[in-house]
Amino acid sequence: MARLYVGNLAHETTESQIHNAFSTHCQVSSVKVVSDRRGRPKGFAYVDVADSESAEAVIEAMRGTQINGRTMDIVRDEPRKGGRPLRRR
Repeated sequence: MARLYVGNLAHETTESQIHNAFSTHCQVSSVKVVSDRRGRPKGFAYVDVADSESAEAVIEAMRGTQINGRTMDIVRDEPRKGGRPLRRR
C-alpha cells in the first residue's frame, strides 16, 4: 500500500469527491481529509492506494487536475524520520 498527500484543496472538498476523482485512475483503499480540533478541514488529505506503481501512475495522470476550482498538489507521503518533534511551550 502507498500513501499520497493531496494538498491545496478547497475547504469544501469532501472525501467522496477525492475518492471519485482518484478511483478513475487507480484502486483507492481510503481517503482521509484532515481537520482541525473544531472539525474544520485544513485543506489537505491523505489517499491510500493499492501499490507503489499505482501511486506513481495516479500522480502523473492527475497532475494539474482541479477539484472545486483548486489545482491539487499530489506527492507521495514519506514517513517521518526520527518521530515527531517535541512541542515547545
